[in-house]
This record gives sequence, C-alpha cells and structure tokens, in this order.
Amino acid sequence: MKENLIGIDIGGTKCAVSYGRWEADELVVVDKIRFATTEVNETIGRICQSVSQMLDKYQLNRENTRGIGISCGGPLSSQKGIIMSPPNLIGWDNVSIVKTIEELTHIPTHLQNDANACALAEFRFGAGRGSRNMVFLTLGTGLGAGIIIDGKLYSGTNDNAGEVGHIRLADFGPVGYGKKGSFEGFTSGGGIAQIACSLIMEQWQQGNRVSWCEYGGLDKVTTRLVAEQATKGDAVARHAFDIAAEYLGRGLAILIDTLNPEVIVIGSIFTRCEHLLRPRMQQVIDREALSCSRQVCVVKRAALDEQIGDYAALSVALV
Repeated sequence: MKENLIGIDIGGTKCAVSYGRWEADELVVVDKIRFATTEVNETIGRICQSVSQMLDKYQLNRENTRGIGISCGGPLSSQKGIIMSPPNLIGWDNVSIVKTIEELTHIPTHLQNDANACALAEFRFGAGRGSRNMVFLTLGTGLGAGIIIDGKLYSGTNDNAGEVGHIRLADFGPVGYGKKGSFEGFTSGGGIAQIACSLIMEQWQQGNRVSWCEYGGLDKVTTRLVAEQATKGDAVARHAFDIAAEYLGRGLAILIDTLNPEVIVIGSIFTRCEHLLRPRMQQVIDREALSCSRQVCVVKRAALDEQIGDYAALSVALV
C-alpha cells in the first residue's frame, strides 16, 4: 500500500503544503511549508514550487505516493477539480487546480471544500473516529457542514451538500450567508458579534453603560471579546451567548432529526467556547429533537485543533 501523501491547504490569508505518511491507520505529518496567500497566479506558482520541493526532498513520485489532496473554501467542483470564485480568494475564478497539480506531479489529485475536508479528517483521525454517520460543523467566520453517511462523504448532486448555514431559523435575526435569521447568522463568529452589538445598543437606549464597550465602539466588538466578558460573568455578554446557544441547539436538532447521526463534531468557536454554549444548546436539543434520534447522537468538540488544516488536506488525498 502506498503510504505517502501530499496535502495542500488553501486559505484566504495563508496556504500550506504538507507531507504525511499513512502508517498503521495513523496519519503522521512529517513536514510542512507555509506561506501567505497573495495574487492568484503568484500563489499557484508558490504551491507548485512547494509541492516540487516536497517531492524532491523525500523522493516522492507516482509509484510511492497514494495521492495529493487539496482543501479550499468553496464554491468549487470536486468532480471537475475547479475552484470557482470563493469569496475569500479574490481572483480565483474557475481555477483548474487539480489539472495544474496533476500535470506537474503525475500523481492522482483530489479537491474538496474545507468543510468536507475537515469532516474527513475528524471522521478518520479525530472526534468522529469509529462512527459511521457523522456531521462536522465549521463554526467560525461562517457555518458549513461536512456530512459522512455510512462511512462515506456525502457531497450532493453538485457539491453543495452541507450548506446548513443558509437554513433560516427565525424570520428576523443576525445576517449570515446573506439571509436574516439564518443558522449562520445566529451562531457564526460574525453573528455572535451582531447579537452582542444589538444587546449593547439596547442597554445604551435604556441609559445603561456597558463597561467593556464605550459609546461608538461597536466596531471593536468581536466574538473573542464577547467570550472573554461572558467568561468573566458579564450579563450582556452571557445573554449574547445564550441566544447563540439557543439557535445552535435548534439547528442541531434539525440535523439530528434529518440525518440521524451518531456524532456531531463542532470546530472553531465551539472548541474555545464550549462552556458558554453547551448547557443551553443541550437543553434545546433535548427539547426539540426526536427522542429516539437524540439518544443515539453525541455532540463533541473537534479533536484535531490547530492540526485540522494539515489533516484535512491529507485526508482528501486518501479518498
């Protein structure tokens, strides 16, 4: 069995090319090259240069390398190997990245959006290991899902499965994914900041000060700041997280009722703020989800932490 893998993680601000080895059902990251994401052609050139450097350094080729995996924000076509204008990658319009890498290396290359890639990583090596049916949620700047059904990634008819952030949970509410009251609006980093800003303005209108936000300082409100204040016990900040947790629970109940997973793994914000989100979230799941489905599903925080990018891209190479 070919044990060598190359992973390419393309992000809005930085990229990484990693070399990993698949040994006895474990993935070992051997080496990694990091660099900033710049103009599209310059970045692609740097990716190709870094891949070539890895191949030369470790004497990798088609005969001894299982594959190359690419993880990138969508929209994209995994079937065609094309990156199609992701909002965080300006100028990446219909980039045939798989063709470019395969022509360079002659090694089978696969492309997946970052949510699907992270789902594969957590399923194989992280919090979802040992399950057959799993949902992974990216809970960061936005909200997306990677779905594993019967041990296989489900990407839908045209690679759009898992866009759960677009689900509307209320008629009005924070804006996320271009929609008021969406799952993403209530639970993403930007959404939690929006909730906090609304609560702060309510306090101001009632003549109350908020110690951690001066008048006119709403542009400085971030989810990190709100979490810090909530952890200290501030009532406004805790209320913001309670609202987010309420709608996180509602969204998860929909996924539990619809997909009947064994495990839901949540990354990013949840890994740092689980203590602020889980109590109310679990109460809502218990209230909203079907008992028979709820009882066989456990919600876990992502296990791979800062390694998730490397593991995600390398997991795509294993497809």
